[in-house]
Amino acid sequence: MSNLLVNTRDQQFVLFEQLNMEKLFASKVFSGFSKDDVLMMQNEAEKMALNEILPTYAEGDKIGCELKDGKVHVPACFKAPYKKFVEGGWSCSMRSPDVGGQGIPILLATAYSELFDAANFAFMMYPGLTNGAAGLIEKFGTEEQKTKYMYKMYSGEWTGTMCLTEPNAGSDVGALRSSAKRLPDGTYSITGTKCFISCGDHDLTDNIIHPVLARIEGDPPGTEGISIFIVPKYRVKDDGSLGEFNDVKTGNVEHKMGIKGSATCTLNFGDEGKCIGELLGKERQGMRIMFNMMNEARLEVGMQSLAHASAAYEHAVQYAKERIQSTPVWEMKNPDAKAVAILQHPDIRRKLLLMKAYVEGIRALNYFAAFCMDMERVVEKAEDKEKWQGFVELLTPICKAYSSDTAVKVCSMAIDVYGGYGYCSEYPVEQYLRDCRIAPIYEGTNGIQSLDLVGRKLAQRKGMNTMNMFGEINATIANAKQIDDLKKSAVYLEEANNAVIDLTLHFAQLGKSAAFLLPILNAAPYLEIFGDVIMGHFLLQAAAVAEEKLQAIYAAKGAEESKGKQRGLVHKDADVAFYTGKVSVAKFFAVNVLLTVKARCEAIKVGDKTPIEIADESFAS
Repeated sequence: MSNLLVNTRDQQFVLFEQLNMEKLFASKVFSGFSKDDVLMMQNEAEKMALNEILPTYAEGDKIGCELKDGKVHVPACFKAPYKKFVEGGWSCSMRSPDVGGQGIPILLATAYSELFDAANFAFMMYPGLTNGAAGLIEKFGTEEQKTKYMYKMYSGEWTGTMCLTEPNAGSDVGALRSSAKRLPDGTYSITGTKCFISCGDHDLTDNIIHPVLARIEGDPPGTEGISIFIVPKYRVKDDGSLGEFNDVKTGNVEHKMGIKGSATCTLNFGDEGKCIGELLGKERQGMRIMFNMMNEARLEVGMQSLAHASAAYEHAVQYAKERIQSTPVWEMKNPDAKAVAILQHPDIRRKLLLMKAYVEGIRALNYFAAFCMDMERVVEKAEDKEKWQGFVELLTPICKAYSSDTAVKVCSMAIDVYGGYGYCSEYPVEQYLRDCRIAPIYEGTNGIQSLDLVGRKLAQRKGMNTMNMFGEINATIANAKQIDDLKKSAVYLEEANNAVIDLTLHFAQLGKSAAFLLPILNAAPYLEIFGDVIMGHFLLQAAAVAEEKLQAIYAAKGAEESKGKQRGLVHKDADVAFYTGKVSVAKFFAVNVLLTVKARCEAIKVGDKTPIEIADESFAS
């Protein structure tokens, strides 16, 4: 069930066979849902993605966003699909019915967001950021603020942003210069400039609500002195109607490598001293509050990455099946040999299998993170809630960084499969690579995610979150060792997992010594290695499920004792082909990626300091 965007059969496998989503429906929180509901919504989401959003992909990229007369205009083709999208209730479906949502599991919302993101992520940024901004107001706002802003944001009537970055500060949010001055009526006069604001200005909706980080005059420097404010583009009257312009001016719209349909703006607040903001939450809690949205955004970047990788892979497979070129290498001396589809050439097959492994692995990773958020809601014991929330904390930087780095590789390999045609804009894979390339950079660069993992997340709850993850991996290893065809792969995963555990303990010891810079220096390769092991875990876990299903099919068809019959069924039975692919991809990943983990860990433990010790002048050209 491939639609050249997302393999919906694999989505269903992860949801129901690997993660056992139906256990959520046994809880009070999600008792109103069933597997049939999930399949129905997946089908409707696929139609929305293919029929409404996908047609905007190439056109939105070609047209981009235009700043004219001080206002940003998005591609006109976005407007009708946006209206259908929000009218269909897609923009806030996982939120409570009390605020206009449908209360669906986050895992289900994650699955259909993959379809939407694969269709056109630049388009999806508008409702996506709005949902996150409205979520901040729901969680930290007053009842008046919720009435004033939140409901219209969740409905899609208004949109929202996330305003952190400033030209002088970049990733160092604590160095921001935006200021807030208290006014007699309890509001604040906001002054400052924010840059790289996604969907910062546009003509999709009548109003845009900006959560803005700023420092109240007299508050201390650094992140501890930052507060957060609700700043609408147009002020809102007591009756809910729009009032006067709120002195939020667009300085420019960036011309970018990709996601061109998303308006990335520089916003100037209070150039004329007339920008009014409302405090959200309490003073000097801006970073703590904004991190709620930032973490959601980082998980969304993981989904963006998955979506681009998935679409690039699906297109590459289809192209490889259709493109006829060259005779097989084993027929090179046969003058009568005919050219075959490039899918038959070993190098292409190897590339596609690695792409398949990465796509299916990061799909399971991101879906598991969403599943953990749902499980945290349905379990009742405090220690169980801590366990599931702990997985989310630990995996957030990995979902963001590993998924995005991996997706860039997958999109690049898709171009390799197409050859020269892949580099041309008449085929979609070059746009997938351009659109995907931002993912390792924004919402906290992947370097920052690596530091977050090594410097904070590994040690959270005295290391319990990390130990729980290693425990999950060990359980997968123990299960796979009981399956003949997976024993060797299980051993490879075990060796890799033990190497990462050893390196993690090594980092913990270095943190207490003068060599504390070494874990920081190697944070990025550590995250990649840890991500590879987690990929191996999910792929092997899936393969074990697939093996059980295969054995049941073989038994039903009288093929349990015949390898020949089993191989024949691959060409006749779609389920056998699917499950066999799951086993193959796990075995391939184990040999080609997991077997390298121990050596990479040992290389880090050597403690090479060359990047620190090299003279600055030696970098000069």
